[in-house]
Amino acid sequence: MGQNISMNACARSGLMLAALVFLAAAPAAARDQIQIVGSSTVFPFSTAVAEQFGRSTDFKTPIVESTGTGGGFKLFCAGVGMATPDIANASRRIKSSEVEMCTSNGVSQIVEVRIGYDGIVIASARGNKPMPLSTKQIFMALARQIPVNDKLVDNPNRTWKDVDASLPDVRIEVLGPPPTSGTRDAFVELAMESGAKQIPYLAALKSSDDKAFAEVAHAIREDGAYVEAGENDNLIVQKLVANPQALGIFGFSFLDQNGDRVAGEVIDGVAPSFDAIADGKYPISRSLYFYVKKAHVGEIPGLKEYISEFLSDRASGEDGYLAEKGLIPLLDEDRMKVRRSAEALEDLQL
Repeated sequence: MGQNISMNACARSGLMLAALVFLAAAPAAARDQIQIVGSSTVFPFSTAVAEQFGRSTDFKTPIVESTGTGGGFKLFCAGVGMATPDIANASRRIKSSEVEMCTSNGVSQIVEVRIGYDGIVIASARGNKPMPLSTKQIFMALARQIPVNDKLVDNPNRTWKDVDASLPDVRIEVLGPPPTSGTRDAFVELAMESGAKQIPYLAALKSSDDKAFAEVAHAIREDGAYVEAGENDNLIVQKLVANPQALGIFGFSFLDQNGDRVAGEVIDGVAPSFDAIADGKYPISRSLYFYVKKAHVGEIPGLKEYISEFLSDRASGEDGYLAEKGLIPLLDEDRMKVRRSAEALEDLQL
């Protein structure tokens, strides 16, 4: 009898092992809900579309997570299948290195959807005296190294007055996004690089060694003058209200939604506004995107319909509900072109 019990136990163990092997080998369970990751800047727009999509269709409301643009692409490019996201929101265009990461993990077909524009603002608590800035002053305040007597040195500027005698004698403290953020990527490219080009030593470096120039222009100081405040732009707004001497960096939509608490600084003589960003006059503006995993279309219910909702007149048109949230819309002609390309699921072309 003891021998029978032992044999039965072995049989049960074998069955359990076989079941575990089967479960490990089985594909991930099918999903019936779109999963979206990525940019904190695009997050409120994507969330608004997801909520409208859930209310007005028979599909479930998509799940939207704010992971930052870079973090979103890491998740999106991890592979194809139900355990990976369907869409990555981005506050900058996807990089060739990220496309290579996708391809190496089997994500070979990606659909790019440009949704509109956004400006990157430098803001302070409402009620503060305005501090107009130039992109050159921004670079000299936030760069890790700056040229002094034709030599690169660690940034010695501690106050805005150190940067320029016309600025206040206030400690430099700027709250901004981390390296995983598309807003950070766009800020260093559009503001820091633009400011660096105005300095003769660095302009000459760009002419002789573009890579070395980029390393200097894109490196933000790490000595406390620039404070990484995470991917939550609402948190930066709250910290500015609590610390009136600090400045914060975030997307125009958050300025638009929090205009009662914070105000945007004039940059290179242009105030951040809907019109100035739309016509390209505001110097720190960029396009916004989302990217769709083509292999998931037809597998995840509602993906094509979600794209159509996002690019519809009522959502991203000139008078759409996303404009009310601060999205600067594409011209109708451009939006129709993007819509035709997206609904045809045309592959990304860099």
